Order: sequence, then C-alpha cells, then structure tokens
Amino acid sequence: MKINEVEQQVGVTKKNIRFYEQQGLLHPKRNKENGYREYDEADVECLKKIKLLRKLSLPIEEIRKIQSGELLLTDSLRRQIIVLERERTNLTETSALCHMMLEDNSLYQTLSPDKYLERMIEMEEKGTKFKNVSEDTIRKKRGSILAAVVFILLMFALVGMLVWTYTQDPIPNLLFGLFMLVPIVTVCAVIIALIQRIKELEGGEEDAASKY
Repeated sequence: MKINEVEQQVGVTKKNIRFYEQQGLLHPKRNKENGYREYDEADVECLKKIKLLRKLSLPIEEIRKIQSGELLLTDSLRRQIIVLERERTNLTETSALCHMMLEDNSLYQTLSPDKYLERMIEMEEKGTKFKNVSEDTIRKKRGSILAAVVFILLMFALVGMLVWTYTQDPIPNLLFGLFMLVPIVTVCAVIIALIQRIKELEGGEEDAASKY
C-alpha cells in the first residue's frame, strides 16, 4: 500500500512516517520497478506500535532499543512511569505557582516577577523542574555539531598526512588525487548529514498527539 493509505489507516501523518523511517524505526520495502516505498501489514502494525509508545512519551531512542531487543518494553515502561510521576509532581507544583499568582490578582502591567522567580528557585532547589522545550533540541544540536567537527578534523589530519607522505615519497599524481578525494568527499558527506540532522531536529517529528 501507498503512504497515503497508511496515513489514513493508522492516523499518522506522512511527515511522521518519513521521520520514523529516517530514524530507523520503520523499514518499508521499495518497488524494484519505480523505487517507490510499498508498505505492508507488518509496517502498519509496526507504525501502530510506534504511535502507541510515542503517545506514552517514550523517546525515539528507547523505541529503537526495544525494537532491536536491547531493551525490554517492561523495563522501559517502568522507567517511564517514574518519569511521568515526576512530571506530575512538577505540574502540580507549577499549578500551585499559577494559583498563587492568580490569588495575588497579578496583572501583567503591575507584575513583580522577582517574587515569583525567587519562589521558582526555591521550588527548583527542592526538585521541581519547569518546562524548557528547547533544551533537549539544543543539546542534540551541540552533540551533532561536536561529532561532525571532530570527524572533519580527523579527515584534515589524514589529508595532511597524505600530503606529507607524498612529499617524502611521491606517487603518480592520479593515484595521489584519488587518495585525496576520499577524505574530501567524506567531509562533504558529513557536512550534508549535519545540515540534514539540524533540519530534522528543528522540524522533525510533529509532537501534537492528534498528528501521530
């Protein structure tokens, strides 16, 4: 079946279906004649499982480990219960702060933020964590960029070694050019992959439950 049929059958957007494929969670076959993806019932069942686990807020990486057998679903669910209980506590504390501001009849024009920011600091010291939607994305971006930079530096070091070796013991120019081409192409591929990864993090999986 085509992706449009899968979208209607499972209730997952085409964007998310492709995202899960990119993440290695879904592996549809391709038609040998036209190269188009062809989904079967196993893909639909897999997608339903992904949809269920994502609605339970399980991370993509954990779902990947569950699929590979590296992590048991039961262990992941136990861990998720702890995470959700912690989030519920955070939501309760955040709600209490909202009630406090409401009882103080806070208006934006006359709002004194210091009082509530100090209260937030006290709550954070006791374990409350306030929502920061961009923190995880920023951390992943930094990790991807750092890994790419380290790899590119290694390739440059390899280029330097090849040049030094060529000056000490020259080889045919064509052969030397081929040797040089490998790290150059690799660096270009890493840069392209990094750009795609950043785009993916900025506009990857749609997080609205209704769009899963």
